[in-house]
Amino acid sequence: MKRTLLLPLLLLVSSAFSQNKSLDVVATDAGKVSGYQAGDVHIYKGIPFAAPPVGDLRWRAPQPAKPWDGVKKCTEFAASPMQGKPDPFGVYTREFLIPYEPISEDCLYLNVWTAAKISTEKRPVLVYIYGGGFVSGGAGVPIYDGEAMAKKGIIFVVINYRVGIFGFFAHPELTKESPHHASGNYGLMDQLAALKWVKQNIAAFGGDPDRVTIAGQSAGSMSVNCLVASPLGKGLFNGAIAESGASFISPRGSGGLKEAEESGLKTATTLGVSSLAELRSKSAAELVGKGQSRPVIDGYVLPESIADIFNEHKQNDVPVLTGWNEDDAFVGPPKTAEDYKKMISTQYGADADELLKLYPAGSDQEAATSQTRINRDQIFGMQNYTWANIQSEKAKSKIYVYRFTRRLPATADFVKYGAFHTGEVAYAYDNLKFLNRPWEPVDQQLANTMSTYWANFAKTGNPNGKGVPTWPAYTASDNKIMILGEKPLAGPLPDKAALDFMVKRANGK
Repeated sequence: MKRTLLLPLLLLVSSAFSQNKSLDVVATDAGKVSGYQAGDVHIYKGIPFAAPPVGDLRWRAPQPAKPWDGVKKCTEFAASPMQGKPDPFGVYTREFLIPYEPISEDCLYLNVWTAAKISTEKRPVLVYIYGGGFVSGGAGVPIYDGEAMAKKGIIFVVINYRVGIFGFFAHPELTKESPHHASGNYGLMDQLAALKWVKQNIAAFGGDPDRVTIAGQSAGSMSVNCLVASPLGKGLFNGAIAESGASFISPRGSGGLKEAEESGLKTATTLGVSSLAELRSKSAAELVGKGQSRPVIDGYVLPESIADIFNEHKQNDVPVLTGWNEDDAFVGPPKTAEDYKKMISTQYGADADELLKLYPAGSDQEAATSQTRINRDQIFGMQNYTWANIQSEKAKSKIYVYRFTRRLPATADFVKYGAFHTGEVAYAYDNLKFLNRPWEPVDQQLANTMSTYWANFAKTGNPNGKGVPTWPAYTASDNKIMILGEKPLAGPLPDKAALDFMVKRANGK
């Protein structure tokens, strides 16, 4: 009798195991998908996580993806979000940019890399959000490839979201038709929809829906900052990585819904239309490069300014890894020391002497360096520095801060860019192979160290682990950070006095 009962049970267990054994076909809530393999890594590209935001769905919250029958073949990147032609510029060669095509409003797709062998493994998940100033970018950029991180035990997901006018356009009629009386943050709502998809579906790919880290760089880092601040992000992630970007200190008088709506009305006038219906009837090509292109304090996705949300401890209190690069700046030809001093005197008035002590101009070369440092600290440094201080003083979760200082090996004109904006991304995700640079052994070592830190953080909320130098949590009292250069080491934050000056002045104190 016992043998008779045991046999069906063994068959049931065997059947369940065989169903989970292969990830060749994965069932999502909208239908089954298949991908392809690179060694032990399963790769799925172009999985729909929402309906195409076209026609009447333009400038609406993302809607559920339409279910499909059969198995959807997901082996190619889907279209990048609608934007201008992605031609190389400055230091940004093709490896930093989306493919030339396809580019379309129909863009709400994501990509998954997993080395899980069965769906019950519960591997930690990292969801990457690209930069591009909220006007460009996409999930198909070479340096966002997830194979290396998958090999480190991470389910790596890269998502698309609407950019430019398609993602961040506010208008009184849009606010009126919204059930939440808000408009302007469609790109952020896309990111939230993708995170909900991950929550509901990633277990089928071997991931743990309760161990999700969001990560991003530049506008992607600002997006991470918004998601941590947003009440709509609650329960969707357990950690945050923010590389060069946050929005604690905004230009005075910017970011509110009323201002964004007024900007939307001006855009409509410029386009020669007077109604929302006419705006939705415009072709995507007619709209590219027009209108609003930044997140809005809309009262819904962002109920208040990010600074107020954090100061009131209303944010999603999760561990954070954040930092910025030594040459995180966008500056033109530098001014001479004499012209630089004149500029500082004009712009800073009574504070000019103090600033020149912190950003000196003893020679033309020193003045050039100071101009880069000022630009870096104003755009990125003081934002992520403010996050570090607020988190360490008011949050329960820890924050880990870095400064990326490795000057990327280069030839010809690229030498001048140093540790430039976005330069750390290929190191953080162990993707140096996608960049055509004269790499040295120290670069491979740094990429392995950084990607190990990033993977450890995704796994535990702490970058520390076996084989990497100890990275102390940041506190406002000791200001210890990790310097990620030729030889990574912990130490005091460089430029603290300069950053304190910039933050104080920006806050009108």
